[in-house]
Amino acid sequence: MTNSPRPVDVVVVGAGQAGLSAAYHLRRRGFVPAAEAAASDRSFVILDANDRPGGAWQHRWSSLRMATVNGIHELPGFVVPAADPTARASDVLPAYFAAYEARFDLDVQRPVAVTAVRRADDDPHGRLLVETDTHTWATRYVVSATGTWTRPFWPRYPGQEVFGGRQLHTADYVSAEDFAGRRVLVVGAGVSAVQLLEEISHVATTFWMTRREPDWIETDFDVPARVAAIAGVEDRVRRGLPPGSVISVTGMHWTPWARAAQKRGVLERLPMLTRIEESGVRLPDGTLLAVDDILWATGFRPALEHLAPLRLRTRDGGFRVADSRSLDEPRLFFVGYGPSASTVGANRAGRQVVAQIVAEIRELESASTPAPAVAAGA
Repeated sequence: MTNSPRPVDVVVVGAGQAGLSAAYHLRRRGFVPAAEAAASDRSFVILDANDRPGGAWQHRWSSLRMATVNGIHELPGFVVPAADPTARASDVLPAYFAAYEARFDLDVQRPVAVTAVRRADDDPHGRLLVETDTHTWATRYVVSATGTWTRPFWPRYPGQEVFGGRQLHTADYVSAEDFAGRRVLVVGAGVSAVQLLEEISHVATTFWMTRREPDWIETDFDVPARVAAIAGVEDRVRRGLPPGSVISVTGMHWTPWARAAQKRGVLERLPMLTRIEESGVRLPDGTLLAVDDILWATGFRPALEHLAPLRLRTRDGGFRVADSRSLDEPRLFFVGYGPSASTVGANRAGRQVVAQIVAEIRELESASTPAPAVAAGA
């Protein structure tokens, strides 16, 4: 890593939905990729740890098809081209992301791992330092858009280490065929948990377990429902609480795969296990449920380790954020965190963040421009 920081106005960390949304709006507002920028240009750089475009979509399980992609996945300014509903999402959407980067000349630098963001206390320009595995950037603003895919959440239960079968997380899932003929416990109450439960149940004996009784909502999980979920998380992050899950805010909506699982009789919820044993899991009533595999569909946590040097995490474990901006470090923005941790939320937050940056830069530049001299006798 070189010792001389490279100056840039904005560093975007991550090139998934959130990062590309922010980059698109930077481009629209006149910012130029750092590699092309002249001294007078407003510049930005996008740093992505993946070695190819696609964000988290490139890592999704192979059986996830375009017909069953959950949610809005279009980036601003460029619709997803028509695709075969049976095509793999992990093929179609990364190709779309790559076309998007080329279309708007976003010049994503990859693979680049951001290791730390810290304050440059001796910098007269008041910049933040973004350290990577290749070099360091000195920037006026950081847009953290790292998502959650790299931080799968694994709950801990007594006896977990003695289980004789397989344990895997949603992040490790490939296809239902891997479970053919087996007894599979799916743990989790989210959309992915129900989707994978329904899928696996066609080839295996399945069991479904959640911490709480599901609160089913008799409406589809459509755009208004998603917007309501985003609004429900805003207060939590403003107070520095962990964002929580969408399900905890909205309840569980009847997706097509939930309806299919219910119709086939596999959507039967069990109370949460008390411990794990070699041949299965112990239920609250003392019964041993024998299973071969445990699939932890227990969600993800925000990947924000690179922000540790800023010491912004609250005692409650979150970050204080309002309007996608850190309340404790105003040079830092979050896109894809809390209320913007969805495709529609990320698109909205990308536009909002760039509007704030542009307005502030204009204000600072206006304040630093000397007033025109007044001619004598005027």
